[in-house]
Amino acid sequence: MIAAENLDLSFKDLSLDGGTASEENNKILKWNLPLKELYKLACSFYKEKSGKAIHLSYEDNLKLVAFTQQAANGPLDLSKAPPLGMFDVIGKDRRIAWQQLGTITKLQAMEGFIDLLDRLCPLFKPYVEAIKKDKEEKARRAEQEQIQRTEALAAEKERQEELLRLENEKNREELHRRQLQDALNQQTYHQFKEYAEIQFPGNPEQQAVLIRQLQNEHYHQYMQQLQAQVATNLARLKSISDGEDDDNPTAVVCENGTGTNETAEFACANTKENSQFEFKEQCDSDNDSGDYAVISPANMWTKPDIKLFKQEVMAGKGDGVIRVNHGDTVTVKVPTHEGGSCLFWEFATDSYDIGFGVYFEWGKPPTTEVSVHISESDEDDDTIEEDEEVICAEDLECGPVQSSQTSSVGSALGTRNPISIIIPIYRRECHQEVYAGSHTYPGEGTYLLKFDNSYSLWRPKTLYYKVFYTR
Repeated sequence: MIAAENLDLSFKDLSLDGGTASEENNKILKWNLPLKELYKLACSFYKEKSGKAIHLSYEDNLKLVAFTQQAANGPLDLSKAPPLGMFDVIGKDRRIAWQQLGTITKLQAMEGFIDLLDRLCPLFKPYVEAIKKDKEEKARRAEQEQIQRTEALAAEKERQEELLRLENEKNREELHRRQLQDALNQQTYHQFKEYAEIQFPGNPEQQAVLIRQLQNEHYHQYMQQLQAQVATNLARLKSISDGEDDDNPTAVVCENGTGTNETAEFACANTKENSQFEFKEQCDSDNDSGDYAVISPANMWTKPDIKLFKQEVMAGKGDGVIRVNHGDTVTVKVPTHEGGSCLFWEFATDSYDIGFGVYFEWGKPPTTEVSVHISESDEDDDTIEEDEEVICAEDLECGPVQSSQTSSVGSALGTRNPISIIIPIYRRECHQEVYAGSHTYPGEGTYLLKFDNSYSLWRPKTLYYKVFYTR
C-alpha cells in the first residue's frame, strides 16, 4: 500500500492560473461548498485518516494519488517529468495511473478525487457535513455577535447623546435662571435700596441684607406668578380645543413682548402688600436698567500635574499654603486690578476634597492687596464671617436665612456691597487633580474665592492655591 505521507498534497499548488479562473472556481459548488474548498477538505481527510480510520487497496491509493497529481500539475507531460530509477516500482505505477487520466482538467481531477474518496470511504461525507455545520454555526454566531455589538454601540451612543442633551438643557436652564434673577435684581435694586434706607437709615450693612431679602422674595414671587400664568394659559387652550366657551380669557404670558414686565409688576405689587416689606414704588423696569451688569459664567478645568503644582506653591512660586480646619471656611479676597481684565485661579488639597465657589462683590475695592479671611463654624456662637453668607442666599450649600436673624447681623457686619454668585459652592475632588478656572472682570469689585470645609467634623484640609490676573 502507498502511505498517505508519500503524497505531495501541497494546497498552494491547487490554485488555478489567473484571478479570473480562481473566481470561476469559487463559483463551482459541490455538496453546497466551493469545489476547491471541498477538495482541500478531502485531501486533509485522506492524509489524516489513511491507515487509521480507512484502509484502501494499493490500486485505490494509486488512483487517488494520480488525481492529486492531475489537479496540481495538469495532464502528464513525459518530456518534463523527471526520470525514474530502475527499481522505483511505486513511482512507475503512480506515473502509469497519472497517464491513464488523459487530458482531464484540474477541476475534473479534483471532482474525481472527491467522488472516489466518497465511494471508498463512507465516513468522508459526514465529515464534510459536520465541518460545514460547524462553519455555518460559527458564521451565525459571528453575525449575532456583530449585531449585538452594533446594537450595543447604537444604544451607548443614544445614551451618551441623551446625557449630553440633558446636561446641556440643565446648563441652559441654570444660565437662564441666573440671567433672569440678575436682570430682576438690576430692575429693582434702586427701588429696594430707597426702601431699605428708609427702614434702616445710616445702617448700610443692614440695608444690604434687606435688599437681598427683597430681591429674593421678588424673584420667587415672579416665578410663582409666571407658573400660574402658564398653567392658566394651558387650561384656556385646553378648553378652547375641547370646544368650551371662555368668556373671560386670560392674557398669554409675554404676548406681544409685554408679558414679562406685566408679571414683574404684579409680583412687585404682591411684595408691596406684604406687611414685612411695605414700599410704595412700582417695579417699572422700562427706564431703569440698574448699575450692575449681568455676570457671564466662569470657565473651569482640571490639570493632572498635582504634585508639580504643590511643589511650585511650596517653593514660593504660588500664593501660598493654608490649613483649613474642620468646620472652617476660608475666603480669599482678590480685588480687581486697574490694568487687568481677567482673573485666574488654581488650587489643590492633600488627601481630601473641599468645597469651592466664587462670588463677586460690587463696588470699588478699599485695597489692591489680596487678603485671606477665615471663619470658624460654631453652633453655640455664630460669628460675623458666618453671617456674611446671608448676603449670598443663592448659595446651594447654605440655606435660606430666616428673617429673625436679620437684626443680629446688622450689628456685626461691615459695610457690604451687593454680591453676585459666579460659581456656587460645591465639593471638588481637588486632592486628585488641580482645579483651575478663569473669569472676565464684570466690572470694578472684589472676587471672593471661598474654600468651604464646614461640612467636615474631624478632618482639616491643607490648601495650595494661586491667583493671578491677565491684561
